Amino acid sequence: MTEKNRCFWAGDLPIYQDYHDFEWGRPVHDDNKLFEMLILEGAQAGLSWITVLKKREAYRIAFDRFDPNVVALYDEAKIEELMANEGIVRNRLKINSAITNAKLFLDVQKQYGSFDKFIWSYVDYKPIVGNFKSIDNMPATTEISDKISKDLKKMGFKFVGSTIIYAFMQATGMVNDHFTDCFVYEELTK
Repeated sequence: MTEKNRCFWAGDLPIYQDYHDFEWGRPVHDDNKLFEMLILEGAQAGLSWITVLKKREAYRIAFDRFDPNVVALYDEAKIEELMANEGIVRNRLKINSAITNAKLFLDVQKQYGSFDKFIWSYVDYKPIVGNFKSIDNMPATTEISDKISKDLKKMGFKFVGSTIIYAFMQATGMVNDHFTDCFVYEELTK
């Protein structure tokens, strides 16, 4: 079997390669999955993605499979339970932001019909295709991530800076930033 040509950051850890091969950059339109990625990208702030990726299953259990209807109802007792959970990033600001963001996520769903319709409208409902051969010229933010970040902050969302939002856009396939020699780039641009 020949080795697939991947983006270099996928490394040789199976968990990272699976994430790269089957998720990152592939368009996501399921609201619960979009909520999950919004929370996980916020949890990553100041950490490496692999740290959060390794804790992902614990997050799914701790945060009720990322159901925003449930997370929006978390109370102080649940916050304390989460703060004691060694399987997740135990940062009170990040935990509180997940609850705040769940409530606002539900507001967006009511206003726009779905979070998917709202967030994908920023890219005219189709992925932006990058053309990168290396990490050197790949941006950490763009005008679109700046705009989304500003709009979400105005609504009251937390941990949604432009860098976090650009990472969210990459993760959910709003942008295809796989390197041009990566097999996933080829799959997604056919």
